[in-house]
This record gives sequence, structure tokens and C-alpha cells, in this order.
Amino acid sequence: MKSNCCKILSAIVSRLFFGLHGTLMIVFLAAMQENKNYLLMLITIFLLFVEMIITLWKTKKGEWKWFSPMVFIYLCSVLPSIFIMELEFLEIRINMSNTTHHECMDSVHTEYSTEIQALEETLILVLVLGRWLMPKGYMNRDQLCQLLLTYLALGADILDILQLIKETKINTNKPATVVGLCLFSWAILQFTIVLTQTASPKSQITSPVEASPSTNNRTRPATPVCCTTEIWSVIVTVGMQDGPFLIYRVYLATAEGVFNESLTFFVCKNALTVIIEIYRVSIILGRGRCKRKKSQSAAVANQTNNAETEMT
Repeated sequence: MKSNCCKILSAIVSRLFFGLHGTLMIVFLAAMQENKNYLLMLITIFLLFVEMIITLWKTKKGEWKWFSPMVFIYLCSVLPSIFIMELEFLEIRINMSNTTHHECMDSVHTEYSTEIQALEETLILVLVLGRWLMPKGYMNRDQLCQLLLTYLALGADILDILQLIKETKINTNKPATVVGLCLFSWAILQFTIVLTQTASPKSQITSPVEASPSTNNRTRPATPVCCTTEIWSVIVTVGMQDGPFLIYRVYLATAEGVFNESLTFFVCKNALTVIIEIYRVSIILGRGRCKRKKSQSAAVANQTNNAETEMT
């Protein structure tokens, strides 16, 4: 009973936390655009609590195992807001660069830019704290700590993209800005995926080397190496962040002439991450081949022993 109360309380508090930040983003968007129609986006905040009822009803742990609908709905409220506001700032910068009479536009730009930047920068902190507050689901405490540390490590790289599109040489370049915002949104979506799940010792499949002939017949085949959590983690890391970010930053440095210390650091970071992840995949695949060879050898040995037993 106590665990159920804690689970429900965690679910409510985490959604209130996400809902508050999402509401602030939408309200700032409506104020900046002077368009109250954007307040209709507050429906997504209401959906957070609809999702909470469904999640608590359908799951035993208070959270889904591999995917977080709550984080997805929250991001559906904040990402469009960031996208629209950054495009508005882009248009203001373009207009300011094309005219000398831009006092009014400049006041609009400076009035909201500081607040919007603060809300954007707190996005990662909200995701980390919200993940901490929400029910652990199928994760243990160690896995939760790993996930939170991973979120913090990813956050600085992702937020740097928003600063990169405001560099002087490309802050009026619409294609570069749109691509940067798309990459930012694409990378943020990886926070909806939980890839720290591991099988418990009781649920791990006994290998043919350790199992007896009687248990070999009852065990299910092992999961293919290409479908393991480790491989999917590499695919997400390289495909949703470091790979696209590396290409984007190298393009800006070579084609657009953008250069600063931050860009140099993150280019090296993205490149090293891609190389290390590829090396990691080779290790995982090699380990899988060794296990298959041992399994095949054990199977042949068992068949030979069975045949000798039948002959005697």
C-alpha cells in the first residue's frame, strides 16, 4: 500500500513539474507572438495527466519499460515553442540586418531573448529532475543514476546547438538555423527512450556451456547480438546525436567559416564518441561470435555424449 502511494505521488509531482515548465514556454510564446491562439497548445499539458491515468492503470511499476510517453508529451509542448520562437528571432535578426531603423524590432528581440534562453537552458535540468521525480519503473536505483548522469552528459552538447545557430556568421542564415533546430529537436527526443534496462540474474538465459542437457531443451534461444540493449544504445547515441551533430558542426566550420573554442571541443567530442562507439560495437559482435562458437561446441559435445550413452 505504501509503495502504491509513493508511486502515485511520484507520478503526480513529476507531471506537475513538467507541466509547469511546458506552460511557461507556451505562455512566453503567446506573449512574444501576441497571439493567444498559441495557448491552445496547453492541451498537451492536460494530456500529461490523461497519460498518467492510463500509465498507472496499465503498468505495475507506474512507468513503461523502454519508452516514456510522459516525456514525449512534455517535449511535444516545449519543442514546438522553442522552434517557433527561434524562427521568430531569426526573422528579427534578418530584418535588423537589412535596415538601419530597427529600434522597435530590437526592443522585441531583447525583451524576450533573455527569458527564452533561460527557459531553453533549463530544459535539460527539467528533464533530469523530472526523470528523478517520476516512478523508477523497471529500473533499479543504480540504473536510474546511470540514466541521470547520461542525461547530464548529453545536455551540454545538445544546448550548444542552440548557441551555435546564433553565431554572427550564420545567425541570419535560415537553412543553417532550421537544420540546427531540427537536429536539436531530434536529439532531445532520445530522452524519451530508456536504454539502461538490463535483465535480472533470475531472468538471464543459462548458456549451453553451463546448462545440463535436460535444461538445454527447455531454455529459449538467446537474443541475437544485433538486438541487444547495448547495440540499440549505440544506434541511438550515434544516430540521434553525435553523428548528425558532427556532420553539422564540420559543415559550419568548413563551409560557413564558423569557428570558436566551443565548436572545436564539440567536434572532437562528437568524432571521438563515434569512433569509440564503433569500437564498442566491434567488441560486442566479437563477444557474440565467441559465445556462438562455445554454444556450438557445447551442443556438439552434448550430442556426442548422448550418442555414446545410447550405444552403451
